[in-house]
Amino acid sequence: MPLLVCVLLIAGCGGAAQPSAPGPGAGGAAVPVTTAQVQPREWNDSIAALGTVNARESVTVTAKVSETVQRVHFDSGDRVTAGQVLVTLSGNQQQAALRAAEAAATEAEQQYVRGTELVGQQLIARASIDTLRATRDSARANVAEMRADIGDRTIRAPFAGVLGLRQVSPGALVTPGTAIATLDDISTVYVDFPVPEVRLAAISAGQRVFGSSAAYPGETVEGVVQIVDSRVDPNTRAIAVRAAFDNPGDRLRPGMLIQVQLEQRQRQALMVPEIAVIQVGRDTFVYRVREDETVEQAPVTLGVRGQGLAEIVEGIEPGTRIVVDGTGKLRPGMKIVEGTVQEAKSQPADEPAAAEGDAP
Repeated sequence: MPLLVCVLLIAGCGGAAQPSAPGPGAGGAAVPVTTAQVQPREWNDSIAALGTVNARESVTVTAKVSETVQRVHFDSGDRVTAGQVLVTLSGNQQQAALRAAEAAATEAEQQYVRGTELVGQQLIARASIDTLRATRDSARANVAEMRADIGDRTIRAPFAGVLGLRQVSPGALVTPGTAIATLDDISTVYVDFPVPEVRLAAISAGQRVFGSSAAYPGETVEGVVQIVDSRVDPNTRAIAVRAAFDNPGDRLRPGMLIQVQLEQRQRQALMVPEIAVIQVGRDTFVYRVREDETVEQAPVTLGVRGQGLAEIVEGIEPGTRIVVDGTGKLRPGMKIVEGTVQEAKSQPADEPAAAEGDAP
């Protein structure tokens, strides 16, 4: 029996687990990473949106009456001034009617003058002069109506601008609503774009806006916020903002899509490179470097993002040293050494980073 006990004891000692070899940074070689000391910096928040270009003034020129086109005074793409004649419609019948109305008005005027003289001589009743005055005024109104009718047959530009494609030719019959051409004033253009209601307090008239278009790669135009709409769209929870842009050379055209950046006031912000921020499920953290060159996870709350940077709202203080490159192979407690970006990226990860406090 004692012999059996001794054999079992010897077997148990021989089967005991041997200690595992230390992983990288855990008593072994330090892990090469790149680090940075976090400091506040000037930051300019911007609101990005997609906007549509609209002309300062825009109209489709149409006729008011049904008539045949007698003459077209413009070509497609012409720049016109306010009041310039665009199209003349036939109006022979109206011209004849005007001459008849003018003749009747002249006769009525003469009758009224003669009646006035006769009333002064007490040869006719005073009531007769009232009738003659009414006849004269009616004839004058008829002349004015004829002239207005003829005026409707001369179609003019309501404002200065650039004409679009010509839609009519001499001899064509036009009716009220027939499109003759589009007219746009694009010396200044408006860009309307939506902004989330949560950013409403950050928007006001007079703010600078920068826009870019796929039609002109690498070019940026500058405008200014002109008005913020009075209503928030209940479906999208966004509010419409209108910005005005000068448009030399008519480069921006109505209907174009514009990428808009709305500039905000500068402020001090604690910004870190986005690659230094690690997201595991709902947890967000950075690796903070201790005085003994080991790392620990520091949970953080993020603010805005942009230009490859992320704002740290809560979790670390200015002056904190954090790991930027090489976070993929780190675990809490590992020792690090400052290296180059190539060294930090070249060493394979030992295993995915685990949240601090997880069981091994």
